[in-house]
Amino acid sequence: MTTPRTVLEALTRSPLGFLRTAWPWRALGYLLSGGVFATGVYLGVGGLFAAPIGTFARVLCAGALVVFAVAVAGPLEHRRLALVDRGDSGSGRGDPPQRPRTTGYGAVSVLAVGWMDLAVALVSLGIPGFLLLTPFQPTALPWQTVAGPVAGALLLPVAAYPIGAWAAVRAAVGRAVLFPKDRELREVVRSRARLVDAFETERRRIERDLHDGAQQRLVALTMKLGLATLDLPPGSAAARQVGEAHALAKEALTELRELIRGIHPQILTERGLPAAARDIAGRCPIPADLDLDLPGRLPAAVEQTAYYVTAEALTNIARHSGADRCRVSARCRDGVLRLDIEDNGSGDADPARGTGLVGLADRIAAAGGRMLLSSPPGGPTLLRAEIPCAGPSS
Repeated sequence: MTTPRTVLEALTRSPLGFLRTAWPWRALGYLLSGGVFATGVYLGVGGLFAAPIGTFARVLCAGALVVFAVAVAGPLEHRRLALVDRGDSGSGRGDPPQRPRTTGYGAVSVLAVGWMDLAVALVSLGIPGFLLLTPFQPTALPWQTVAGPVAGALLLPVAAYPIGAWAAVRAAVGRAVLFPKDRELREVVRSRARLVDAFETERRRIERDLHDGAQQRLVALTMKLGLATLDLPPGSAAARQVGEAHALAKEALTELRELIRGIHPQILTERGLPAAARDIAGRCPIPADLDLDLPGRLPAAVEQTAYYVTAEALTNIARHSGADRCRVSARCRDGVLRLDIEDNGSGDADPARGTGLVGLADRIAAAGGRMLLSSPPGGPTLLRAEIPCAGPSS
């Protein structure tokens, strides 16, 4: 069984075993650290108003004390959360909490909630403590001097539960405020980008293995069959069969080269996105106009994303749009690549119909960008991809 990482997990996993751990002491320290600090601020402000100074000076000094306390309370809330929450959202791990959230939560803790922490701790420990001290009370009856300490000793372990429960509630609120859910979303985006990178690496490995292995063997086979054809009597049955095998080998070699180009185009690696886009447009059955104004080579991940968006979009245009012309334009402004792909087809493109648009949107999102689509019935259709040239945040 894994070790509990929060006081709530320890309390709910094994209520009886909770008493044998350090979590009750950690919860008590958590409540006292906030409660004593808030109480100190209240006492300081009260002392300033009782001091023999002018009213303006009192208000000014009290305000300065509260501002200072709030500024200190924010980081304190961040740090003391580690007492009851040792997960990734706890103190000292992951991204730092946002300053406005830290300051606001610190103000609420000092001005409203801190004294509740102290009250829960004092009441939970005060009742068994009062019973344990019964023999020292001058008005206690003889039977009370015996029953009181016994009851106090029995209630003292029970006090760990309200203290732990309140600490768990406070920690849950603190974690939700200081470390909101968008941190988890950012981590999902990062992990998705890492998966895409790993997938691209695997694609390149497959392309390299096919290029250096199977393709070279097919080239050698084609040459040998061609030479064998020359050595056979023209018009013989053997010459015809070898000739057919030679033709099939050349067709297989052509298909393999097309497959390799689809896995990872060599032209993209060697010459960049403009050359690769011209290659795609040249093979597209729909005439495509290109307007590419790029400052130079872009990051490899950005070029790969833009290439496959262009290839998939032109394939969709050829298959589904009914267009007789299309246009591809690319601009890089303010660190963002804007790729526009337009056609004069019938429009009404719908990602729900499985035309590859959902896959395009996912791929662009994995690169930290977004996809915009305008496709009214009757056309024209405009697909725009905006991709940060720095890639997704990491």
